[in-house]
Amino acid sequence: MLHYTKYNHPQSREWVTFVHGAGGSSTIWYKQLRDFKKHFNILLLDLRGHGNSKPNIKDAFNDKYTFDSITDDIIEVIDHEKIGKSHFVGISLGTILIRNLAEKYPERVSSMVMGGAIMKLNFRSQVLMRLGIIFKSIVPYLWLYKFFAFIIMPKKNHKESRLLFVREAKKLYQKEFIRWFKLTSEINPLLRFFRMVDIKIPTLYVMGQEDYLFLPTIRKIANAHKTSDLFVVPDCGHVVNVEQPMVFNREVILYLNALKEKNGSNKMR
Repeated sequence: MLHYTKYNHPQSREWVTFVHGAGGSSTIWYKQLRDFKKHFNILLLDLRGHGNSKPNIKDAFNDKYTFDSITDDIIEVIDHEKIGKSHFVGISLGTILIRNLAEKYPERVSSMVMGGAIMKLNFRSQVLMRLGIIFKSIVPYLWLYKFFAFIIMPKKNHKESRLLFVREAKKLYQKEFIRWFKLTSEINPLLRFFRMVDIKIPTLYVMGQEDYLFLPTIRKIANAHKTSDLFVVPDCGHVVNVEQPMVFNREVILYLNALKEKNGSNKMR
C-alpha cells in the first residue's frame, strides 16, 4: 500500500485528499497543511515510487504502469481508511489521476481542485516528450527532469517550485523515472476524452497566470464544462500551491466550504 499520513479533525466529517505530481511527494503540500487542518480531515499520499512509497518487489518485475493502476493505488488507501467520499486536491500530473479517479469512481469524489492542471499537451510539450523518450535511457534522468522543470517553470519567481520538485525527484530511481515518463508520454487519448466529457462533479481549476503551457486549454474547458470554475492566480507559474500558497489556500477553502453549505442547504429542503 502507498505510504500516507492522515490528520483527523475533531468535528468535521469532510475529507480532503492531496495528490502530488510526477517527481514530487506529499511534502509539496507543506504550505497547505496548517490552513486545511482547521477545516477538514486530511489525507496526504505518496504515489508509487515517490516519497516514502518505495518500489516493492512486485513492482520491480512489473513494467505495466497505467493511470488506472495508479488510480487504484489511491482507492486502496481510502478504502483502507474507510473514507466513503473525499474532496481531491491535485497539482500538475496529480490532476490527471484525480480526473481519472472521478471517471472510474464518481461516487467517491465530492469535488476536484485542479492546481496547475494538465488537460492538453501543446505542440511544444509534445516535442519535449519525444526528445525525452529518445534520451531517457542515455541521459541521467535528473538532467531531463531539471530541463523539463525549467521549461514548465522558467521565470525567476518560479525558482522555489523548480528547486522543490528537483529535490524530490532526486529520491526517484532511474528505472522508476523511466516508467513514469513512459506513462506521461502516452496520455494524449486520455486527455482528449477528459476535455470532451463534462463529468458533472464540482471542479475548481486554480492556474497560474504565467502557466503558459497549460492555462489556455483550461480556460476553454472551464467555459465548456458547466460544473467547472477557474481561478487564475496573478504573477504565478505552474505550481500554484507553492508559489502563491496564501492565495491558493484562501480560494480553495472558500470553494470547499461553499460546497459544504450548498450541500447542507439542499439536504434541508
